[in-house]
Amino acid sequence: MVEHVRIVEVGPRDGLQNEAATLPVETRVSFIEKLIAAGLTTIEAGSFVSPRRVPQMADTAAVLKAFAGRRGVSLPVLVPNMTGLEAALAAGAREIAIFASASESFSQKNINCSIAESFERFAPVVERAQAEGVAVRGYVSCVLGCPYEGAVPLSRVADVAERLAALGCYEVSLGDTIGVGTPNAARAMLRAVAERVPMKSLAVHFHDTKGQAVANIYACLEEGVRVVDGSAGGLGGCPYAPGASGNVATEDVVYLLDGLGFETGVDRAAIMEAARFALEALGKGGAMRRGP
Repeated sequence: MVEHVRIVEVGPRDGLQNEAATLPVETRVSFIEKLIAAGLTTIEAGSFVSPRRVPQMADTAAVLKAFAGRRGVSLPVLVPNMTGLEAALAAGAREIAIFASASESFSQKNINCSIAESFERFAPVVERAQAEGVAVRGYVSCVLGCPYEGAVPLSRVADVAERLAALGCYEVSLGDTIGVGTPNAARAMLRAVAERVPMKSLAVHFHDTKGQAVANIYACLEEGVRVVDGSAGGLGGCPYAPGASGNVATEDVVYLLDGLGFETGVDRAAIMEAARFALEALGKGGAMRRGP
């Protein structure tokens, strides 16, 4: 039996949020339409954060409403607090994502509170979301290093992941926010977390700052993870992680998975077409360097 790996496309949110240009709603909707046409079934549509802090994510409500009633695809949106949740619910969101850091310094820089305070903030958000029948995905950032603290203890990564799962997140995505991980480090991190959270509830999210993202994903697949985040065209980074480059390119993830014999339901050529569309809209048409 061929094993399935689910790819979570983060380009329309995590990818676009760190680009200098702000794309209009119509372009963001077209980007998502192309990703759906490529076979992706989980696509981050945007985030309900302050447009002053992240102007690229303004008008996410309009993007989400463009897909009202669409079946067969999940369009999660990132929310930082109860205000964001209320806006997401009003826009018809059926899945949200929350985020906590394994680094105290990054937590302060990113959301202006400690790790403990972030959980106090998110507890009522998850409770309200679940009462509304809205699914909740969790992210842990800086699982393999922090731009301010350096190495992050694996015990702290496992603690944060376990707390997100206990809070009610159906899945926890483990993010190498600054892209400094290597395969052995990725294995050790995943093993530490899997002792606390079932592997079936874990995903991996790698940035490609040091060119190790695909190798790290391969190592984690060998450990048993079956959900991988990717961003078409390698778009992205993090506004609060100096030096972090883009996410691993979804087309590279698909190429790896196809080569390993996993089933994804995703067409690589169609992903590359979606990536070209987004890059051209951002004025970066020459950045697409991968072949068929």
